[in-house]
Amino acid sequence: MGSVVPLKKSANSAYLELKNHLSKKLQKVEGLIEQKLKSEVNLIKKMSNHHLNSGGKRLRALLTLEAAKLTGYREDSRDINLAACVELIHSATLLHDDVIDESDLRRGVKTTNSIWGNQSSILVGDYLLSRCFEMMVEDGDLEILKLLSSTSAKIAQGEVLQLQHKGEADLLEETYIEIINLKTASLFSAATKTGACLSGGNDKEKKALESYGRNLGLAFQIADDALDYFAKEKLFGKEIGKDFFEGKVTLPLITIFQKGNDEEKSFLTEIMKKEKRNEDDFSETLALIYKYKAVEATFKKAEYFVNVSYDSLAIFPDTEDKKILQNLTSFSLCRSY
Repeated sequence: MGSVVPLKKSANSAYLELKNHLSKKLQKVEGLIEQKLKSEVNLIKKMSNHHLNSGGKRLRALLTLEAAKLTGYREDSRDINLAACVELIHSATLLHDDVIDESDLRRGVKTTNSIWGNQSSILVGDYLLSRCFEMMVEDGDLEILKLLSSTSAKIAQGEVLQLQHKGEADLLEETYIEIINLKTASLFSAATKTGACLSGGNDKEKKALESYGRNLGLAFQIADDALDYFAKEKLFGKEIGKDFFEGKVTLPLITIFQKGNDEEKSFLTEIMKKEKRNEDDFSETLALIYKYKAVEATFKKAEYFVNVSYDSLAIFPDTEDKKILQNLTSFSLCRSY
């Protein structure tokens, strides 16, 4: 897998560097989210607190703040407000995701749906989105309102597209990329472009940061999908093989289907059609993953998007903020949490 594993230490420190660089602003984002999610309905308060306190890197909020800083935003309110909006969109989609996937754990903590049920979780996810849209309207920037609202629609489309192709062992790589572009990369892209919009950046800066965020998000998701078949321990609070058992076809499976012989393709087709897959199915699939070096191939694809993301920042002058965002590209590929 080349340089992926040795880079983990520096990759994690790149994220911590970003987080420490923006620690004061991030605290304000957390405070604003807490304030905005107050409700007289006790169950909403309990569930939203449980979900938001269960961990998470706040990476998308940090990207919004840092992109604004890179492009010259120097005030101290709108970036906080919109970083909170981006984070609320992400949190709402996670609540909905857990219901769709019937997940019991997220980040090693019980999911809200496993505690309070699916109906409440969907409604609280909707509540988070509603509060987010109120905040966007209060901000008053039509370009940002259009950007974030269209991004919410893209995420939903990505979820439906993934459901539509669930269990398809012969899923095209192009379709997989389209799914993760909608589900994951679109919000990364919106986060970084929002930062440029905040500072009144020109079209070139907006496009550069949009490209940076999109390719960072693609690399982030592809690496995450590889780890489902690679990691030797629980990472990100998710069981190893979770995607496989849920019938999600990701790049490692697409790779072995592309490279496998007729018998292996038939095996994959049959097990992915099953309503439930067992440990023996997973073990046999892992053997094919190792045989065809599918994890290495998947990381190689992620590395391509990392490089595109890194190069997208070339138009900006060399500053500490640019360096922090450049260093962060390695985190999407090599993180250990």
